[in-house]
Amino acid sequence: MAAELRSTVEGRTMVLTISNPEHRNALGPEMYAAGVEALNIAETNPDVRCVVLTGEGETFCAGGNLQRLQANRQKPPEVQAQSIEQLHSWVEAIRTFPKPVIAAVEGPAAGAGFSLALACDLIVAARNAVFVMAYSSVALSPDGGGSWSLAQALPRQLVNELLMSGERIGAQRLHELGVVNRLCDAGQALGTALEWSEKLAARAPNVMTSIKELVSEAGAHDLSTHLAAERDHFVKNLHHPNGGIGIAAFLNKQVPRYE
Repeated sequence: MAAELRSTVEGRTMVLTISNPEHRNALGPEMYAAGVEALNIAETNPDVRCVVLTGEGETFCAGGNLQRLQANRQKPPEVQAQSIEQLHSWVEAIRTFPKPVIAAVEGPAAGAGFSLALACDLIVAARNAVFVMAYSSVALSPDGGGSWSLAQALPRQLVNELLMSGERIGAQRLHELGVVNRLCDAGQALGTALEWSEKLAARAPNVMTSIKELVSEAGAHDLSTHLAAERDHFVKNLHHPNGGIGIAAFLNKQVPRYE
């Protein structure tokens, strides 16, 4: 069965499913381009308010395909560099996508699979899910933005431990550390993520975009710059039609229906 990234729509959510069951949902270049294309389609479709990224079956993603990586050692270095650039284009597309992206994780999320989950805005994980930056176990270093995402979220010593030792860390521990947002029973990650995404889809989409941009840019801004950005987003959203809808609904004790 060929490796692919499947795209379906559930309500107001696009579900992207990493499907490569023969290799525990290992990634490949064909998925990277499909991921970018799917997000481009979702961005221009007003009926899609959220995206959920998940894996087929009981595995989220095993990371890179080691047989393909071994074969690439016999090719010019540019071949692997191009593959990683394609992965990074997908990661950047997730990070800059103007709508919420939720990772729904069952079972292992390894290497670039872990990095992909970290690139998402929110993570729902089954209690028995395990995460591992397995690169050092095969004499490789991270890709997919994993080292960047972990360094933003965790103390340096813990990030070094995860990357250098290549040891597994459970969903419960990552939940305690604030990396995983919500835990659920095994087999319920996608359903839990979809339930959450529908609640987010009911909120003003322009505000979801503003929040995502503000949070993403916060680390690069000094306070003065960030305060100016918050001001500009607030004023823009106040004068957006949804601002009027939201305030009027609250004052009249009604449920808002945003554009």
